[in-house]
Parts: sequence; structure tokens; C-alpha cells
Amino acid sequence: MAGCCDHDDYESVFTGRFARRVAKRYAKSGLNPTASRIVDFVASHGVSGASVLEIGGGVGNLHIELLRHGASHVTNLEISTTYEAEAARLLEQAGMADRVTRRFVDIATAPGEVEVVDVVVLHRVVCCYPDYRSLLTAAADHARRLLVYSHPADNAITRLAFGSENMLQRLRRNSFRAFVHPPKAMVAVAEASGLTTASRHHSWDWDVVGLVRERAVVGRG
Repeated sequence: MAGCCDHDDYESVFTGRFARRVAKRYAKSGLNPTASRIVDFVASHGVSGASVLEIGGGVGNLHIELLRHGASHVTNLEISTTYEAEAARLLEQAGMADRVTRRFVDIATAPGEVEVVDVVVLHRVVCCYPDYRSLLTAAADHARRLLVYSHPADNAITRLAFGSENMLQRLRRNSFRAFVHPPKAMVAVAEASGLTTASRHHSWDWDVVGLVRERAVVGRG
């Protein structure tokens, strides 16, 4: 996302080569366990006919699976163009190019440019954004029914890995940083927008949090 670092530094980490590697892994093995849990949560709460907003969806593998489960349309938000070639290829192969709109918007700084939808998804995105409060507030405010996000597990192993990566970026004079934000504080931010936590899955590397809204939001879209 845009607030995390200089645009060029972001693209130097999440390169076209990185996008090709992710797309190749998806084609070979499908979604990873964390992404699968996100899809399962959304599907268990009813995704048929739903509009979906994925923030930082990358090559789009996760929202392709949501479309296969019955979602009607997906809007994907990025701040980098490095994913676009692989995303277009995957959508063409899946026959879903007309069901996805890909935009370049930082929802945390420009929430008014994005429409409210039924389901909002953030997979491995919160960790790339220093101001998780603004990001999750914007995400929650745009979710009529469901918000689901993954975040790094808050443990010594993850903190060591992220710290080592950040040190490497400093040595390279790259402004990109990864963050292990406090899990309880993130949940509190999402719940402050009227959502209720319905599911929390803990693992050694990535956690998944799913929230629901008891009453639908009346707003754009």
C-alpha cells in the first residue's frame, strides 16, 4: 500500500518476478493455507452474488477463488503495476476478466474514491502498512457484511524474521518495512466500525480474523 514506503522501493520488493513466482505457485498448488482460510470464512457466511473488494490482491489468485465460489464481482486495489501482467493472464485463463476491476488507489488515504461492497478482504497487506488504524478503519467502513484479513502471528519467530528483513532493506537504503502490528489493537479498530469478530484462527506464521456486520451498511455501491 502507498503509505508504507516510497513507490519505487515498494516495487523493488514486490517485483514482476515476484508476481510470476506467486502465479506459478498458485497454478501448481492452489491457494496457500492462510488464503484458503479466508475463502472458507467468506464462503461459510454466504458469498453467492456478493460484491468483493480486495485490498492489495496482487495477482488475484484469492479473489479468483471467491468468484468461483459465487461472488458476482471483485474490485482489486493496488498501488503498484508490477502485478498487472500476471493478474491479467490468470483472469484470462479463468475466463473471469469481465468480473474483476483493477484500480490503483490507496483506500487508507482516499476512502471516498472506493465504493462500499458486501465483502472486504486483505491478505498479507496490513503488515506492509505502518498506519494499520487508517487502513483497517477504511476497510471496515467499506464492508456491508464481512471483513476478513490476515496478519503475521505476533511471536518471536515472526518478529525475528521481519526484523531481519527490515535490516536488510535498511542496508539497501530501501524504505520498505514490514510490520507485526498488535493483534488485539487491530481487532479493536475493526470492531469500532460496527463489526463483530466471528472467527480468529491462530497459527505459527499467519493469523486470520473474520468479522461480520449485524446490520448492512447503507452507502455507496
